[in-house]
Amino acid sequence: MTSVRTRPATVRRAAHQAPRRRSPRWTALAFLTPLVLYLIAFYAYPLYRNIDLSVHDYTPRAFVQGDPEFTGLDNYVNILSDDTFLRALSNTALFTLGSIAVQYALGLALAVFFHRHFRLSVALRAMFLVPWLLPLIVSASTWSWMLNSENGIVNAALQAFGIGQINWLTSPDTSLLAVTIANIWLGIPFNLVILYAGLQTISADLYEAAGLDGANAWQRFWRITFPLLRPVSAITLLLGLIYTLKVVDIIWIMTKGGPADASTTLAIWSYREAFGTGQPDFSPAAAVGNLLILIAFAAGLVHVRLQRREERG
Repeated sequence: MTSVRTRPATVRRAAHQAPRRRSPRWTALAFLTPLVLYLIAFYAYPLYRNIDLSVHDYTPRAFVQGDPEFTGLDNYVNILSDDTFLRALSNTALFTLGSIAVQYALGLALAVFFHRHFRLSVALRAMFLVPWLLPLIVSASTWSWMLNSENGIVNAALQAFGIGQINWLTSPDTSLLAVTIANIWLGIPFNLVILYAGLQTISADLYEAAGLDGANAWQRFWRITFPLLRPVSAITLLLGLIYTLKVVDIIWIMTKGGPADASTTLAIWSYREAFGTGQPDFSPAAAVGNLLILIAFAAGLVHVRLQRREERG
């Protein structure tokens, strides 16, 4: 009798608790909906439109009339067989790898330096953030003036040491180096901030214990700082790679990808095809942009794979 009487009460209690169990699920969906809408509007749809552009022949007339000719993979075949492709690909590799390597090295060195908390460290660290705060057009214009062949301050300083004039922006031998130097200067603050924040998570007790064991400064850095910063370093390099792949403004303002495509990267090539010639050719530009997306996506997959391997280890 007792079990028969308590069973309806148990059923009623379960019926009252069922909506409560479902409510967290609806709450999660409510929080996820704005994010999903944002991703669709600003990522999925633009990516779809870029793919659509690359497989059609979009001209200004086709944009107005809405009847672009379907070309399939012809745009990709054309850019891969173009003489500019290998030059732009090699320039992209040199510009990107050179920039992120030097930015990371200098950013890490500065982060370790400022981690010592000496007098004026806060003020000096704030000064290093100035390149990050300036508009890119201002930074690029400033570097164009500094590297000017005739009256630039860099050549004036080099001449004081007996070094002749260098045509930084107008010579095929130095134009890529010039834009890489400017991009390095712009990227150092980002690396400094991220790596400095990573250093704050390392316990000071580890350094004290290593000092008691007789470890010098280099050994403490190599055995403690560098290994424990590995996750932060990985995401810093990944973000730097993705950002540098798509740099357009600095190179366009300083050299426009010249002379003779000496500083043309894939991003510059895409921009020039779409907007830089006065005769827009959007479909090849979209195809080049999709190649950049694939490169960035491959880098992201490598990062995820390495991160999972490290977590398993």
